[in-house]
Amino acid sequence: LFTLHDPERVVIDIDNAHMAQSADQVGLSDSVIENIRHAPRDVTDLRVVFDLYKAVIPKSFLLAPAGGYGHRLVVDLSYSGSSAPVIVAKDEDNKTSLRDVVVAIDAGHGGKDPGAIGPYGAMEKDVTLAIASRLEALIAKEPGMRPVMIRDDDVYLPLRERIALARQHKADLFISIHADASTDPYAHGSSVYVLSSTGASSEAARWLAERENAADLIGGVRLDNKDDTLARVLMDLSQTATIEASIALANDVLGAMQLVGPVRTDKVEQAGFAVLTSPDIPSVLVETAYISNPAEEQNLSSSTYQESLALAMLKGVREYFEDHPPPGTLLASVWRDRHVIRDGETLSGIATRYNINVDQLRSHNSLDGDMLHVGQVLLIPTSVGGASSETSAKLVADGG
Repeated sequence: LFTLHDPERVVIDIDNAHMAQSADQVGLSDSVIENIRHAPRDVTDLRVVFDLYKAVIPKSFLLAPAGGYGHRLVVDLSYSGSSAPVIVAKDEDNKTSLRDVVVAIDAGHGGKDPGAIGPYGAMEKDVTLAIASRLEALIAKEPGMRPVMIRDDDVYLPLRERIALARQHKADLFISIHADASTDPYAHGSSVYVLSSTGASSEAARWLAERENAADLIGGVRLDNKDDTLARVLMDLSQTATIEASIALANDVLGAMQLVGPVRTDKVEQAGFAVLTSPDIPSVLVETAYISNPAEEQNLSSSTYQESLALAMLKGVREYFEDHPPPGTLLASVWRDRHVIRDGETLSGIATRYNINVDQLRSHNSLDGDMLHVGQVLLIPTSVGGASSETSAKLVADGG
Protein backbone atom coordinates (compact mmCIF):
# COMPACT_ATOMS: atom_id res chain seq x y z
CA LEU A 1 0.00 0.00 0.00
CA PHE A 2 1.46 3.37 -1.00
CA THR A 3 0.50 6.77 -2.34
CA LEU A 4 1.42 8.64 -5.52
CA HIS A 5 1.01 12.35 -6.21
CA ASP A 6 0.20 14.72 -9.10
CA PRO A 7 -2.49 13.42 -9.37
CA GLU A 8 -3.25 11.94 -5.96
CA ARG A 9 -3.56 8.14 -5.92
CA VAL A 10 -3.51 5.24 -3.49
CA VAL A 11 -2.05 2.03 -4.90
CA ILE A 12 -2.63 -1.45 -3.46
CA ASP A 13 -0.61 -4.43 -4.71
CA ILE A 14 -1.96 -7.86 -3.76
CA ASP A 15 0.15 -10.97 -4.36
CA ASN A 16 -1.33 -14.03 -6.08
CA ALA A 17 -4.71 -12.40 -6.69
CA HIS A 18 -7.06 -11.39 -9.48
CA MET A 19 -10.22 -9.30 -9.70
CA ALA A 20 -13.32 -11.50 -9.51
CA GLN A 21 -15.56 -8.80 -10.97
CA SER A 22 -15.37 -5.26 -12.25
CA ALA A 23 -15.16 -2.32 -9.86
CA ASP A 24 -17.28 -0.16 -12.16
CA GLN A 25 -20.43 -0.63 -10.07
CA VAL A 26 -18.89 0.54 -6.77
CA GLY A 27 -20.70 3.64 -5.53
CA LEU A 28 -18.21 6.48 -5.10
CA SER A 29 -20.53 9.44 -4.54
CA ASP A 30 -19.68 11.65 -1.55
CA SER A 31 -16.28 9.98 -1.23
CA VAL A 32 -12.72 11.16 -1.74
CA ILE A 33 -12.32 8.49 -4.46
CA GLU A 34 -12.86 9.68 -8.02
CA ASN A 35 -12.30 6.37 -9.79
CA ILE A 36 -11.09 2.79 -9.17
CA ARG A 37 -8.78 1.10 -11.67
CA HIS A 38 -7.23 -2.37 -11.61
CA ALA A 39 -4.94 -4.50 -13.74
CA PRO A 40 -2.77 -7.63 -13.53
CA ARG A 41 0.76 -7.05 -12.26
CA ASP A 42 3.70 -9.41 -12.86
CA VAL A 43 1.28 -12.02 -14.28
CA THR A 44 0.16 -13.46 -10.93
CA ASP A 45 -0.51 -10.33 -8.89
CA LEU A 46 -3.16 -7.61 -8.83
CA ARG A 47 -2.75 -3.83 -8.69
CA VAL A 48 -5.70 -1.67 -7.61
CA VAL A 49 -5.47 2.13 -7.98
CA PHE A 50 -7.77 4.65 -6.30
CA ASP A 51 -7.77 7.97 -8.14
CA LEU A 52 -8.42 10.66 -5.51
CA TYR A 53 -9.77 14.19 -5.34
CA LYS A 54 -7.30 15.14 -2.57
CA ALA A 55 -4.35 13.84 -0.57
CA VAL A 56 -5.10 11.24 2.11
CA ILE A 57 -3.41 9.32 4.91
CA PRO A 58 -4.00 5.64 4.06
CA LYS A 59 -4.00 3.04 6.84
CA SER A 60 -4.58 -0.67 6.31
CA PHE A 61 -5.30 -3.56 8.63
CA LEU A 62 -6.61 -7.12 8.45
CA LEU A 63 -9.81 -8.54 9.91
CA ALA A 64 -10.15 -12.27 10.50
CA PRO A 65 -13.30 -14.10 9.41
CA ALA A 66 -16.32 -13.17 11.56
CA GLY A 67 -20.06 -12.71 11.21
CA GLY A 68 -20.26 -14.66 7.98
CA TYR A 69 -17.52 -12.64 6.28
CA GLY A 70 -14.17 -14.04 5.13
CA HIS A 71 -10.71 -12.51 5.53
CA ARG A 72 -10.85 -8.78 4.90
CA LEU A 73 -8.29 -6.12 4.05
CA VAL A 74 -9.57 -2.79 5.34
CA VAL A 75 -8.13 0.49 4.05
CA ASP A 76 -8.96 3.74 5.82
CA LEU A 77 -8.48 6.93 3.79
CA SER A 78 -8.33 9.86 6.20
CA TYR A 79 -8.02 13.43 4.98
CA SER A 80 -8.60 16.98 6.05
CA GLY A 81 -12.35 17.51 6.28
CA SER A 82 -13.22 13.81 6.49
CA SER A 83 -15.44 12.40 9.18
CA ALA A 84 -12.91 9.75 10.18
CA PRO A 85 -10.77 10.00 12.26
CA VAL A 86 -8.68 13.15 11.63
CA ILE A 87 -9.89 15.27 14.52
CA VAL A 88 -8.28 18.67 15.06
CA ALA A 89 -8.65 19.77 18.65
CA LYS A 90 -9.21 23.44 19.46
CA ASP A 91 -7.76 25.34 22.36
CA GLU A 92 -9.42 28.19 24.27
CA ASP A 93 -8.34 30.70 21.63
CA ASN A 94 -9.91 28.54 18.91
CA LYS A 95 -6.51 27.77 17.40
CA THR A 96 -5.41 24.34 16.28
CA SER A 97 -3.74 22.64 19.24
CA LEU A 98 -2.57 19.55 17.35
CA ARG A 99 0.57 20.19 15.34
CA ASP A 100 2.23 18.64 12.30
CA VAL A 101 5.27 16.42 12.81
CA VAL A 102 8.46 18.10 11.57
CA VAL A 103 10.88 16.14 9.38
CA ALA A 104 14.34 17.69 8.98
CA ILE A 105 15.91 16.71 5.63
CA ASP A 106 19.67 17.13 5.38
CA ALA A 107 21.28 16.98 1.94
CA GLY A 108 24.86 15.89 2.61
CA HIS A 109 27.85 18.08 1.73
CA GLY A 110 27.40 21.29 -0.32
CA GLY A 111 29.26 24.41 -1.40
CA LYS A 112 33.02 24.01 -1.12
CA ASP A 113 32.51 20.40 0.00
CA PRO A 114 31.41 18.39 -3.06
CA GLY A 115 31.54 15.03 -1.28
CA ALA A 116 32.39 12.00 -3.38
CA ILE A 117 32.65 12.36 -7.17
CA GLY A 118 31.62 9.55 -9.50
CA PRO A 119 33.63 8.24 -12.48
CA TYR A 120 31.41 10.23 -14.86
CA GLY A 121 31.68 13.41 -12.80
CA ALA A 122 28.46 13.35 -10.76
CA MET A 123 29.00 15.12 -7.42
CA GLU A 124 27.53 13.82 -4.20
CA LYS A 125 26.41 17.30 -3.10
CA ASP A 126 24.23 17.67 -6.23
CA VAL A 127 22.74 14.19 -6.04
CA THR A 128 21.85 14.48 -2.36
CA LEU A 129 20.21 17.88 -2.85
CA ALA A 130 18.13 16.55 -5.74
CA ILE A 131 16.90 13.58 -3.68
CA ALA A 132 16.31 15.76 -0.61
CA SER A 133 14.23 18.22 -2.67
CA ARG A 134 12.07 15.38 -3.96
CA LEU A 135 11.58 14.05 -0.44
CA GLU A 136 10.66 17.56 0.73
CA ALA A 137 7.97 17.81 -1.97
CA LEU A 138 6.51 14.42 -1.03
CA ILE A 139 6.42 15.12 2.70
CA ALA A 140 4.87 18.54 2.09
CA LYS A 141 1.87 16.75 0.58
CA GLU A 142 1.47 14.37 3.52
CA PRO A 143 -1.35 15.43 5.85
CA GLY A 144 0.07 15.94 9.33
CA MET A 145 3.70 16.29 8.21
CA ARG A 146 5.90 19.32 7.56
CA PRO A 147 9.36 19.15 5.95
CA VAL A 148 12.31 21.40 6.84
CA MET A 149 15.27 21.52 4.46
CA ILE A 150 18.59 21.92 6.27
CA ARG A 151 20.04 23.28 3.04
CA ASP A 152 18.05 24.05 -0.10
CA ASP A 153 20.93 25.43 -2.15
CA ASP A 154 24.56 24.68 -2.96
CA VAL A 155 25.95 26.03 0.29
CA TYR A 156 28.43 24.70 2.83
CA LEU A 157 27.13 24.03 6.32
CA PRO A 158 29.24 22.71 9.21
CA LEU A 159 27.91 19.48 10.69
CA ARG A 160 27.11 21.05 14.07
CA GLU A 161 25.13 23.79 12.36
CA ARG A 162 22.99 21.19 10.64
CA ILE A 163 22.07 19.71 14.02
CA ALA A 164 21.42 23.17 15.44
CA LEU A 165 19.06 24.03 12.57
CA ALA A 166 17.07 20.82 13.11
CA ARG A 167 16.71 21.58 16.82
CA GLN A 168 15.82 25.21 16.04
CA HIS A 169 12.89 23.98 13.93
CA LYS A 170 11.89 21.52 16.71
CA ALA A 171 12.31 18.57 14.35
CA ASP A 172 10.71 15.26 15.33
CA LEU A 173 13.23 13.34 13.25
CA PHE A 174 16.31 14.00 11.12
CA ILE A 175 17.28 12.30 7.85
CA SER A 176 20.74 12.94 6.37
CA ILE A 177 21.07 11.87 2.72
CA HIS A 178 24.42 10.78 1.27
CA ALA A 179 25.94 8.70 -1.54
CA ASP A 180 28.61 6.18 -0.57
CA ALA A 181 32.03 5.78 -2.24
CA SER A 182 34.66 3.06 -2.35
CA THR A 183 37.96 2.29 -4.05
CA ASP A 184 36.22 -0.85 -5.32
CA PRO A 185 34.21 0.22 -8.40
CA TYR A 186 31.96 -2.82 -8.00
CA ALA A 187 30.86 -1.95 -4.44
CA HIS A 188 27.11 -1.36 -4.54
CA GLY A 189 23.94 -1.06 -2.50
CA SER A 190 22.35 1.30 -0.01
CA SER A 191 22.72 1.32 3.77
CA VAL A 192 21.27 3.15 6.76
CA TYR A 193 23.21 4.31 9.83
CA VAL A 194 22.38 5.46 13.35
CA LEU A 195 24.70 6.78 16.04
CA SER A 196 27.03 4.28 17.71
CA SER A 197 27.46 3.99 21.47
CA THR A 198 31.02 5.32 21.11
CA GLY A 199 29.76 8.34 19.22
CA ALA A 200 27.05 8.86 21.83
CA SER A 201 29.59 8.81 24.67
CA SER A 202 31.79 11.37 22.94
CA GLU A 203 28.82 13.61 22.27
CA ALA A 204 27.59 13.31 25.85
CA ALA A 205 30.98 14.43 27.15
CA ARG A 206 30.91 17.44 24.83
CA TRP A 207 27.39 18.48 25.87
CA LEU A 208 28.11 17.99 29.55
CA ALA A 209 31.21 20.15 29.26
CA GLU A 210 29.04 22.94 27.86
CA ARG A 211 25.90 22.24 29.85
CA GLU A 212 25.47 25.82 30.97
CA ASN A 213 24.63 26.50 27.31
CA ALA A 214 22.34 23.48 27.01
CA ALA A 215 19.32 24.52 29.04
CA ASP A 216 16.89 23.08 26.48
CA LEU A 217 18.86 19.98 25.61
CA ILE A 218 16.79 17.07 26.93
CA GLY A 219 13.14 17.95 26.81
CA GLY A 220 13.63 21.32 28.45
CA VAL A 221 15.46 19.95 31.51
CA ARG A 222 18.25 22.30 32.59
CA LEU A 223 21.64 20.69 33.12
CA ASP A 224 23.56 23.70 34.39
CA ASN A 225 22.10 23.37 37.90
CA LYS A 226 22.57 19.59 38.20
CA ASP A 227 25.55 17.83 39.78
CA ASP A 228 27.82 15.80 37.49
CA THR A 229 26.31 12.41 38.29
CA LEU A 230 22.69 13.45 37.81
CA ALA A 231 23.47 15.39 34.63
CA ARG A 232 25.23 12.35 33.20
CA VAL A 233 22.30 10.06 34.10
CA LEU A 234 19.81 12.43 32.45
CA MET A 235 21.97 12.65 29.35
CA ASP A 236 22.38 8.85 29.13
CA LEU A 237 18.62 8.32 29.46
CA SER A 238 17.90 10.84 26.72
CA GLN A 239 20.52 9.43 24.36
CA THR A 240 19.46 5.82 24.93
CA ALA A 241 15.84 6.62 24.13
CA THR A 242 16.85 8.62 21.06
CA ILE A 243 19.12 5.87 19.70
CA GLU A 244 16.36 3.27 20.20
CA ALA A 245 13.95 5.51 18.28
CA SER A 246 16.61 6.09 15.60
CA ILE A 247 17.04 2.32 15.15
CA ALA A 248 13.28 1.90 14.74
CA LEU A 249 13.24 4.66 12.12
CA ALA A 250 16.31 3.21 10.38
CA ASN A 251 14.73 -0.25 10.17
CA ASP A 252 11.62 1.22 8.56
CA VAL A 253 13.68 3.21 6.04
CA LEU A 254 15.99 0.28 5.26
CA GLY A 255 13.02 -2.01 4.68
CA ALA A 256 11.59 0.49 2.19
CA MET A 257 14.97 0.97 0.47
CA GLN A 258 15.07 -2.77 -0.27
CA LEU A 259 12.08 -2.25 -2.56
CA VAL A 260 14.08 0.17 -4.72
CA GLY A 261 17.38 -1.65 -5.21
CA PRO A 262 20.05 -3.76 -3.54
CA VAL A 263 21.16 -2.96 -0.01
CA ARG A 264 24.74 -3.41 1.15
CA THR A 265 23.55 -5.08 4.34
CA ASP A 266 20.09 -5.96 5.60
CA LYS A 267 20.92 -4.66 9.08
CA VAL A 268 21.01 -1.11 10.39
CA GLU A 269 24.61 -0.02 10.95
CA GLN A 270 26.01 2.20 13.70
CA ALA A 271 28.82 4.73 13.44
CA GLY A 272 30.00 7.94 15.05
CA PHE A 273 28.81 10.32 12.34
CA ALA A 274 28.75 13.82 13.86
CA VAL A 275 25.53 14.71 12.04
CA LEU A 276 23.68 11.99 13.99
CA THR A 277 24.65 13.19 17.45
CA SER A 278 21.61 15.20 18.48
CA PRO A 279 20.61 13.68 21.85
CA ASP A 280 16.93 14.55 21.50
CA ILE A 281 16.07 13.96 17.81
CA PRO A 282 15.88 10.46 16.27
CA SER A 283 18.42 10.67 13.44
CA VAL A 284 19.45 8.43 10.55
CA LEU A 285 22.00 8.72 7.75
CA VAL A 286 21.02 7.11 4.45
CA GLU A 287 23.74 6.07 2.02
CA THR A 288 21.53 5.90 -1.05
CA ALA A 289 23.98 4.05 -3.33
CA TYR A 290 27.66 3.99 -4.36
CA ILE A 291 28.39 7.00 -6.53
CA SER A 292 31.80 5.40 -7.19
CA ASN A 293 30.05 2.53 -8.98
CA PRO A 294 29.44 3.59 -12.64
CA ALA A 295 26.03 1.92 -12.83
CA GLU A 296 24.84 3.31 -9.50
CA GLU A 297 26.19 6.76 -10.41
CA GLN A 298 23.95 6.71 -13.48
CA ASN A 299 21.01 5.66 -11.30
CA LEU A 300 21.68 8.45 -8.81
CA SER A 301 21.71 10.97 -11.67
CA SER A 302 18.34 9.73 -12.96
CA SER A 303 15.27 11.72 -11.92
CA THR A 304 13.20 8.53 -11.91
CA TYR A 305 15.58 6.77 -9.54
CA GLN A 306 15.85 9.86 -7.33
CA GLU A 307 12.05 9.87 -7.03
CA SER A 308 12.05 6.16 -6.16
CA LEU A 309 14.58 6.76 -3.38
CA ALA A 310 12.54 9.68 -2.04
CA LEU A 311 9.36 7.57 -2.09
CA ALA A 312 11.14 4.79 -0.19
CA MET A 313 12.29 7.23 2.50
CA LEU A 314 8.77 8.64 2.73
CA LYS A 315 7.44 5.10 3.20
CA GLY A 316 9.92 4.53 6.02
CA VAL A 317 9.00 7.83 7.68
CA ARG A 318 5.28 7.00 7.44
CA GLU A 319 5.78 3.57 9.00
CA TYR A 320 7.88 5.06 11.80
CA PHE A 321 5.24 7.64 12.68
CA GLU A 322 2.49 5.02 12.58
CA ASP A 323 4.26 3.30 15.47
CA HIS A 324 5.70 6.41 17.15
CA PRO A 325 3.39 9.41 16.58
CA PRO A 326 4.59 12.22 18.87
CA PRO A 327 2.00 13.26 21.47
CA GLY A 328 0.05 16.38 20.56
CA THR A 329 0.32 15.84 16.80
CA LEU A 330 -2.32 15.28 14.15
CA LEU A 331 -0.79 11.91 13.33
CA ALA A 332 -1.17 10.80 16.95
CA SER A 333 -4.89 11.51 16.71
CA VAL A 334 -5.14 9.44 13.51
CA TRP A 335 -3.03 6.42 14.42
CA ARG A 336 -3.55 6.10 18.15
CA ASP A 337 -6.03 3.23 17.70
CA ARG A 338 -3.63 1.06 15.64
CA HIS A 339 -0.58 -0.95 16.67
CA VAL A 340 1.84 -2.47 14.15
CA ILE A 341 3.47 -5.66 15.44
CA ARG A 342 7.25 -5.54 15.83
CA ASP A 343 9.67 -8.42 16.20
CA GLY A 344 9.55 -9.93 19.69
CA GLU A 345 6.26 -8.35 20.76
CA THR A 346 3.59 -10.42 22.55
CA LEU A 347 -0.14 -9.98 22.93
CA SER A 348 0.18 -9.64 26.70
CA GLY A 349 2.90 -7.01 26.36
CA ILE A 350 0.78 -4.98 23.95
CA ALA A 351 -2.23 -5.23 26.25
CA THR A 352 -0.13 -3.97 29.15
CA ARG A 353 1.18 -1.08 27.06
CA TYR A 354 -2.35 0.11 26.27
CA ASN A 355 -3.74 -0.68 29.73
CA ILE A 356 -6.30 -3.22 28.50
CA ASN A 357 -6.68 -6.95 29.17
CA VAL A 358 -5.60 -9.65 26.74
CA ASP A 359 -9.11 -11.05 26.28
CA GLN A 360 -10.40 -7.62 25.29
CA LEU A 361 -7.59 -7.20 22.77
CA ARG A 362 -8.07 -10.72 21.38
CA SER A 363 -11.85 -10.29 21.02
CA HIS A 364 -11.49 -6.83 19.47
CA ASN A 365 -9.33 -8.28 16.67
CA SER A 366 -11.17 -11.63 16.23
CA LEU A 367 -8.04 -13.55 17.25
CA ASP A 368 -8.36 -17.24 18.08
CA GLY A 369 -5.03 -17.41 19.94
CA ASP A 370 -1.98 -15.38 20.84
CA MET A 371 0.02 -15.93 17.63
CA LEU A 372 1.21 -12.66 16.05
CA HIS A 373 3.34 -11.90 13.01
CA VAL A 374 5.61 -8.95 12.27
CA GLY A 375 3.78 -6.22 10.37
CA GLN A 376 0.33 -7.32 11.54
CA VAL A 377 -1.90 -4.40 12.58
CA LEU A 378 -4.01 -4.67 15.72
CA LEU A 379 -6.98 -2.44 16.46
CA ILE A 380 -6.72 -0.93 19.93
CA PRO A 381 -10.12 -0.46 21.62
CA THR A 382 -9.92 3.25 22.27
CA SER A 383 -12.35 6.00 21.34
CA VAL A 384 -11.27 8.08 18.33
CA GLY A 385 -13.30 11.02 17.11
CA GLY A 386 -16.42 9.91 18.99
CA ALA A 387 -16.44 6.42 17.44
CA SER A 388 -14.55 3.44 18.80
CA SER A 389 -12.38 1.17 16.66
CA GLU A 390 -14.93 -1.56 17.33
CA THR A 391 -17.64 0.59 15.78
CA SER A 392 -15.39 1.29 12.77
CA ALA A 393 -14.73 -2.42 12.31
CA LYS A 394 -18.47 -3.17 12.44
CA LEU A 395 -19.18 -0.51 9.81
CA VAL A 396 -16.63 -2.13 7.53
CA ALA A 397 -18.12 -5.58 8.13
CA ASP A 398 -21.59 -4.24 7.38
CA GLY A 399 -20.42 -2.57 4.19
CA GLY A 400 -20.42 0.96 5.66
